[in-house]
Amino acid sequence: MFRKPLIAALAIAASFASAAQAQDFKLTSTSIAEGQQLTNQFVFNGFGCTGGNLSPQLSWSNAPEGTKSFALTAYDPDAPTGSGWWHWNVVNIPASANSFEEGASGNKTLPAGSMEITNDYGAKGFGGACPPAGEVHRYIFTIHALGVPALDLPDNPSNALVGYMIGANTLQTAKITAVFNH
Repeated sequence: MFRKPLIAALAIAASFASAAQAQDFKLTSTSIAEGQQLTNQFVFNGFGCTGGNLSPQLSWSNAPEGTKSFALTAYDPDAPTGSGWWHWNVVNIPASANSFEEGASGNKTLPAGSMEITNDYGAKGFGGACPPAGEVHRYIFTIHALGVPALDLPDNPSNALVGYMIGANTLQTAKITAVFNH
């Protein structure tokens, strides 16, 4: 007689616990902040922009149970391309990693095994912000907790394929969205 209400109560409690755990996965940075303008050091040097083209410092914590690796993406959904602009894709980040130092892209300081993908500028690694003059664009930095130790990717994969494989294996994400205009 009490069995069905008890099972329902346990299911509700489990879903609340799962939701609480999901909220605990965090991405933080000493370089960038939610909703704030990127500084010039994180701006691309080219395409009419003059910046330092440094990747920001990023740290993540409280990954969900079952995380076997991470992927990091930096994406501008406002780019006038019809498909946005991929500024940075790093895959196969070991589950033991929890941060990137500022300027880590291209400087051999990423965790061992990490693989940087060619960005939409055509270079491997980080490519900074560079929206058309007068436009404000969003730059979404996302850490993806993945349920596989490494993504099975061909040599020189497209950002669309990398995005698909990340999406197919993501357990949870945490984000920081910064902005830039000039």
